[in-house]
Amino acid sequence: QVQLVESGGGLVQAGGSLRLSCAASGRTFSSFAMGWFRQAPGKEREFVAAINWSGVKTYYTDSVKGRFTISRDDAKNTVYLQMNSLKPEDTAVYYCATGRIASYYVNEYDYWGQGTRVTVSS
Repeated sequence: QVQLVESGGGLVQAGGSLRLSCAASGRTFSSFAMGWFRQAPGKEREFVAAINWSGVKTYYTDSVKGRFTISRDDAKNTVYLQMNSLKPEDTAVYYCATGRIASYYVNEYDYWGQGTRVTVSS
């Protein structure tokens, strides 16, 4: 069993930055890939970024490429999402998740955090 606790969401103006954190416990953190997803009002949950078990490979959806950075700190059992140059269309609830493989698909992740809300004003 894996537990994920997220933090770092909030209200920010367009062009600003936020850093989301997700702390994991219950299993060996270094053995799992990590991903970030988001869900905007009235829309389905969508892929944002992922990082493989070693931290060497990262993946991003096109809309955030060059603005967001995913990273992990195995010593702290924590994954981060640094979000820069935020836009109103980034407004959503952001979720972290863990699974065996870094993937674009939500059904390939086994455990999910509670979500943290990000609101970007114009």
